[in-house]
Amino acid sequence: MILEVRAGAPFFENGCVVGCERTREAVIIDPGDEAAGLLAAVRDHGLDVRYILLTHAHLDHITGVALMKDALDAPVHLHADDRPLYEHAVEQGEMFGLPVAQPPPVDAYYDMSRMYFGDYEVAVHHTPGHSPGGVCLEIRKKGDSRADLFVGDTLFAGSVGRTDLPGGSHSVLMESITNVLFPLGDAATVHPGHGPDTTIGHERQTNPFVLEYLSGRAHSD
Repeated sequence: MILEVRAGAPFFENGCVVGCERTREAVIIDPGDEAAGLLAAVRDHGLDVRYILLTHAHLDHITGVALMKDALDAPVHLHADDRPLYEHAVEQGEMFGLPVAQPPPVDAYYDMSRMYFGDYEVAVHHTPGHSPGGVCLEIRKKGDSRADLFVGDTLFAGSVGRTDLPGGSHSVLMESITNVLFPLGDAATVHPGHGPDTTIGHERQTNPFVLEYLSGRAHSD
């Protein structure tokens, strides 16, 4: 798998290019302020981008959508529950004191069916909690048992997404992590929206927020 990750100020959000090494078909995930670097990676690898896939619609994950759409003319996909956030990108920017242009309209809302590029398939999993329409993109080569998970701001190495923004819920987030992400397998590589990669197994065993949640759930049973 071709994987290029870029992050840029002020939010240092991880935008990704994921490509098929055989066919050169690819997807863009969460283009933010690092979008120019992602576009350079697309050109360097000679990739044909089929989709622009958004894990959620918070400001830092969508500011590069316009650049990608203009350059690649690939359809933009988002979960419908995050439509209000996406349509109020300008207001999100105002919350942080940043001037933000409204991104182009979403082309399609996830219907949760599988998507394909080259030899790879994408399974979309709804993982609300950080935002109402947060999703995890489970990408694997056809026939491969191990997956790469692009989780947005749901789960981080040693932490979890914040839930104090509109539409956030800590209890819902923890249910998404333990009931949706964890069943995808300990060997799965987790590519968070910020910070370094990790694995499901590592976070299951060591993440303090997960351990606290699971301990509380056990005591309540």
